[in-house]
Amino acid sequence: MNSLSARMLTRNRSLGPRAGPRGCGEEPAPPRRGEAAAEARKSHSPVKRRRKAQRLCVAYEGSDSEKGEKAEPLKVPVWEPQDWQQQLVNIRAMRSEKDAPVDHLGVEHCYDSSAPPKVRRYQVLLSLMLSSQTKDQVTAGAMQRLRAQGLTVDSILQTDDATLGKLIYPVGFWRSKVKYIKQTSTILQQRYGGDIPASVAELVALPGVGPKMAHLAMAVAWGTVSGIAVDTHVHRIANRLRWTKKATKSPEETRAALEEWLPRELWHEINGLLVGFGQQTCLPVRPRCQACLNQALCPAAQGL
Repeated sequence: MNSLSARMLTRNRSLGPRAGPRGCGEEPAPPRRGEAAAEARKSHSPVKRRRKAQRLCVAYEGSDSEKGEKAEPLKVPVWEPQDWQQQLVNIRAMRSEKDAPVDHLGVEHCYDSSAPPKVRRYQVLLSLMLSSQTKDQVTAGAMQRLRAQGLTVDSILQTDDATLGKLIYPVGFWRSKVKYIKQTSTILQQRYGGDIPASVAELVALPGVGPKMAHLAMAVAWGTVSGIAVDTHVHRIANRLRWTKKATKSPEETRAALEEWLPRELWHEINGLLVGFGQQTCLPVRPRCQACLNQALCPAAQGL
């Protein structure tokens, strides 16, 4: 080995592993003096832990729709007459004997209870048609004469107008009622198989049948409360007691006003109750206020 080669070998050995690039499996170079001091300071300084953020959970009360429950609509205060409940109690007390004409001669007592259902319903409707502008006693008499001839749709259609007029006379507007009875009976035979319709809309479409008759027919013939039956008695008394928010001019207007506030469970009772009260105490002319339990509660009585 010459002198140049010997010097190179000696130099390589003195440099050691740091001389070349670090390869796989080679030990890392020792840190320099400044780097070693920095590493020592890091190893002795306290470790700052990163504070974990806490999640704030806010709970809100779910709405009825979110809970799967049906939300109830806001209840709007309903107008009702002053003292109406006490007035009703007093009228019931005055009507407790059930001895007014309507209690014995009303529509519930004019049909043949032994007749087939279809015939009974027809007789109910016919008695209601006769009762318009007619006292109960007169209506009941006309129904008895008709029933004696056999009161069915077919028997009425086979009766000539003159004979039918004699049978129902002296009911109010008897000539017009002869025409209406014949027309309605024809419709019932052709469209309903001799029965009567089972809805207010179809009933009032029949000639000579008004809303009061329709609602009473639904109640008596079909056993369904479809509305309040308002005649002249109910119309008069409701206005005298101020049972309507404002004065009404017709029975149908009174019916709508009463149905706005009167509990539905009273709808069936109110017609017969007030009709009998109007026949005996709250008369159209010269009402018997001195004998009325509602004298101190009735606005109309205060003005008499």
